[in-house]
Amino acid sequence: MHHRVKNKQPNSKMCLVCGMKNPFGLKSFFYELDNGELLATFTPRDEHQSYPDVLHGGISASMLDETIGRAIMIRCGEEIWGVTVEFTTRYRKPIPLNKTLRVVGRITKDSHRFFEGTGEILLENGTIAAEGRGRYIKQPLEKIADFDREEQEWRVIDSEDDPAGFDL
Repeated sequence: MHHRVKNKQPNSKMCLVCGMKNPFGLKSFFYELDNGELLATFTPRDEHQSYPDVLHGGISASMLDETIGRAIMIRCGEEIWGVTVEFTTRYRKPIPLNKTLRVVGRITKDSHRFFEGTGEILLENGTIAAEGRGRYIKQPLEKIADFDREEQEWRVIDSEDDPAGFDL
């Protein structure tokens, strides 16, 4: 099914997942879809491997955790962030390097202080390679870290390559 992109979320400077200036980072982009889900794109490189030509499982879990945790911004904007309380991952298929992959995350339960979500890493052909499930506490950014948006270069990076939608 085709889903339209409604919004693109910001990136930062040094985050492992979304940092554009982190030489070892995944340089992921996050798109809010019309069905209320968040979709991330990333291309794992050789330095992200575990077994030859296979993405490290911890990096896979990080991508799932970040995507699900960021999904709360669709509902709360940038005022509330998700801090991971617990997270589990189920690996189904080896995840290749040097291929553009998609990660889908969604909120499945939302209360005043906590939220829960699920997500999947999809291979190029749409096969589910890994699944994640997490529980997060909602926190305003100032309670999590001393985060200067200018210093951290927290902004949306628009590109001519940004898709108008995704087929899921």
